[in-house]
Amino acid sequence: MKIATFNINGVKARIDGLLHWLQDSAPDVAILQEIKSVDEGFPRDLITDLGYNVETHGQKGFNGVAILSKLPLEDVSRGLPGDDTDEQARWIEATVVGETGVRICGLYLPNGNPAPGPKYDYKLAWMERLRARAQDLLASEMPALMAGDYNIIPQAEDAARPKAWRDDALFRLDSRAAWRRVQNLGFTEAFRARTHGGGHYSFWDYQAGAFDKDDGIRIDHFLLTPQCADLLSDCWIEKDLRAREKPSDHVPVWVDLAA
Repeated sequence: MKIATFNINGVKARIDGLLHWLQDSAPDVAILQEIKSVDEGFPRDLITDLGYNVETHGQKGFNGVAILSKLPLEDVSRGLPGDDTDEQARWIEATVVGETGVRICGLYLPNGNPAPGPKYDYKLAWMERLRARAQDLLASEMPALMAGDYNIIPQAEDAARPKAWRDDALFRLDSRAAWRRVQNLGFTEAFRARTHGGGHYSFWDYQAGAFDKDDGIRIDHFLLTPQCADLLSDCWIEKDLRAREKPSDHVPVWVDLAA
């Protein structure tokens, strides 16, 4: 089962590129972030015509997540538990039924800037809710993963210029500590399980020729439960997509599971 997470940065603005990518790269499951569309406005028919089941959790103009799957989707839920007042569309999950059922959780973690401030407080509170959900996933003892745009630079090697990000919400010590509290529950960070060292990025700003300079950061991640990590065959970043016409500022990150 080949699964990709991809911050599309506006599904309507990039629908042509998304459709070409789905046809060319052919993920079994695609987890999208920043669809920036209400559910009713999502270009569902164009994607179902390619053989995908589509589940969305949308929001007008901001945020929004989706799961596209060639395989059946069951037990779909929307919204990260823990705060009934949270109206931001940042979490969706479903069970993908292949040879092995895998619980897929798609997330768009808050950016948190400017930090410190209310947006940063929201980010850290959201990450504490994420930790609680992560504990429940572990307790279920089924293969499960949490994937998406985490807006977290885990280590200095995950940024071309780490000093430039020192005070940013993506790299502040409190952010990274919150990330570690989730990972250290017993999750495997798929990319680092397969690849070591710097120079591997999933996001490049549109400004100042960042992609041409390879001035990037790695903020799109897969966290796997032990049962899911046992199925991991590979994990990689599809960097070349950033050089296509009208790209997102992110590129897909993939895992291949024996499921």
